[in-house]
Amino acid sequence: MESRHLIDMANQIGAFFASMPDHDEAVAGIADHIRRFWEPRMRRALLAALDDPQDEAARDVAPIVREAIDTHRASLEPAPVAPHAA
Repeated sequence: MESRHLIDMANQIGAFFASMPDHDEAVAGIADHIRRFWEPRMRRALLAALDDPQDEAARDVAPIVREAIDTHRASLEPAPVAPHAA
């Protein structure tokens, strides 16, 4: 999935939760939404884009989304895929 699309979707989620009066609750809500509703491949691609200093789309991530991902990264990392036995 293209990183631009993922960043745009994450920013839309962030805009929704940013309206909450409790900032910490908003940050947790963003991370929880991404963890619960995004496929592991989408989360992997989002994290990879944010880790890549060359990814131009990642520069547009909203500060509250970046905070949510940085604060709750461990819960957003998908479980490693086990190799298939031959």
